[in-house]
Amino acid sequence: MKIGILGGGQLGRMLALAAYPLGMRVRVFDPAADACAGQVTEHVCAPFGDEAALRRFAAGLDVVTFEWENVPEEAARLLAAELPVRPSPAALAAAQDRLAEKNLFRSAGIETARFLPVDSLGDLESAVPAIGVPAVLKSRRGGYDGKGQYVVRSVADIEAAWAAVGGACIVESFVEFERELSIVAARGLGGETRFYPLVENRHRDGILRLTLAPAPGLTPELQAAGESIAQRVMETLEYTGVIAIELFQCGDKLLANELATRVHNSGHWTLDGAATSQFENHMRAVAGLPLGDASACRPTAMVNLIGAVPATAKVLSVEGAHLHLYGKEPRPGRKLGHVNVTAADEGQLQRRLKAVLQLLEEAS
Repeated sequence: MKIGILGGGQLGRMLALAAYPLGMRVRVFDPAADACAGQVTEHVCAPFGDEAALRRFAAGLDVVTFEWENVPEEAARLLAAELPVRPSPAALAAAQDRLAEKNLFRSAGIETARFLPVDSLGDLESAVPAIGVPAVLKSRRGGYDGKGQYVVRSVADIEAAWAAVGGACIVESFVEFERELSIVAARGLGGETRFYPLVENRHRDGILRLTLAPAPGLTPELQAAGESIAQRVMETLEYTGVIAIELFQCGDKLLANELATRVHNSGHWTLDGAATSQFENHMRAVAGLPLGDASACRPTAMVNLIGAVPATAKVLSVEGAHLHLYGKEPRPGRKLGHVNVTAADEGQLQRRLKAVLQLLEEAS
């Protein structure tokens, strides 16, 4: 089977690497000549709007998937006229627009922060008093890793917020959460599902820095709540593939924050800490194969390498450290790789994690 991937970044790279042991071949489509997935698989380099290039890309493929939710919906729909696209273009579109995303959660009976659409400064001036402060103004499209957002702490911030973000937006109430969690799940062609354990995510400057898997103190009740949210979203979208939902924990309640219709950074720990990685399960799902066990094998921490990479030998000298580099040129704020730290128990994990974090501090 030959699978096409729209997008050739690190997620496409790891999907390709997961496909090869299953006997699959992979081709990626990405406008960037230096797309890092191109180092490990066939790469068609052209703009997403190039219909002729998309058709050349599709030739000989059995199915197409995507690694990035900002792939133009039009490209996915053009390909869907010729061969299966999984997840569907409709699922892709749902994750591209924060208003559509929030409405999807609402239609599935999933609780979120209060929100209102805003399309002008006047809309924002009306919405902020209705939502209350603090509030968060977010662009509806294109924002990721904290981009396209502005915290409105008082009505005096409204004009600055609009100047900074502007355009088609939503404004949300600010959630006083205990911690940020996420759930990664997979759904096969026949509706078979697998759920990874909820994980705790820690961000800085809007970028995920650390994931702890499973989430410390995870209870069966909280896991069941996360699985219910993921199940409802996947059923609503008639989904095929891996999906991730970012959540706020408020006491014993979970609020849905954002949706990723793809493999996700908070699921990278599964490469070394789960029975089947999120990447393998995604490729299994889109190929129509049975899904693999999604249970955690051991306590694991995932540390993103942002902007700089410690010396390989130093990382590998830490017992239980597994280094995953993406083949990307360093620059400030860029995700260059990650380290998965595994251990037999929480105490050992914290000691090993501390050693890796110290190496990151020295390299930055």
